[in-house]
Amino acid sequence: MAKRPIVFIDRDGTLNKEAGYINHIDNFQLYPFVYQAIRLLNHFNILSVVITNQAGIGRGYFTESFLKYVHNKMFSMLKKNGAFIDGLYYCPHHPSSKLAEYAVECDCRKPKTKMLEKALEEFSPEVDRKKIYVIGDKFSDIKMGSNFGCRTVMVKTGYGKGELMSKDNDSPKPSKIENNFLSAVLWIIRDLNLNVF
Repeated sequence: MAKRPIVFIDRDGTLNKEAGYINHIDNFQLYPFVYQAIRLLNHFNILSVVITNQAGIGRGYFTESFLKYVHNKMFSMLKKNGAFIDGLYYCPHHPSSKLAEYAVECDCRKPKTKMLEKALEEFSPEVDRKKIYVIGDKFSDIKMGSNFGCRTVMVKTGYGKGELMSKDNDSPKPSKIENNFLSAVLWIIRDLNLNVF
């Protein structure tokens, strides 16, 4: 079996428009360029896996069943546009949660790497571990990728522009800065020496 590159993708601000804690389905809107970007990953046999912090669950803003409803909407929208993602992992925890099951110092909340580890366990031995990328709009995404030895791409959508303007000197530098998820995917394809056309 040929080894495949894998791209770990942040959700809010990267795939969908940043809207704070999304506690109503109408607030979940994918960027229009996402479909083409995911189709490109599918076309080039690159695994696409969403990695997302969802502390709104722990903080009581919405339930895990509602989050599943949102993600089913996302899967449906992608499918209608000829695209699919290979996996999705989320962290529901937050230390300030009033719900004991979520009020933990977990190993999965970004920038920690447990979600990446779980994904690689699931997709191994399919993954080429020398070709792992992370795309996100926050330095927590970049730090997670850096902690795991990934190539990282920071996008300017969502919180991206603001994060870049107020960059903490202790934050890791992304491998590349791009305008949005589509241009990030195109950069990854070029970085992998694949022919877009």
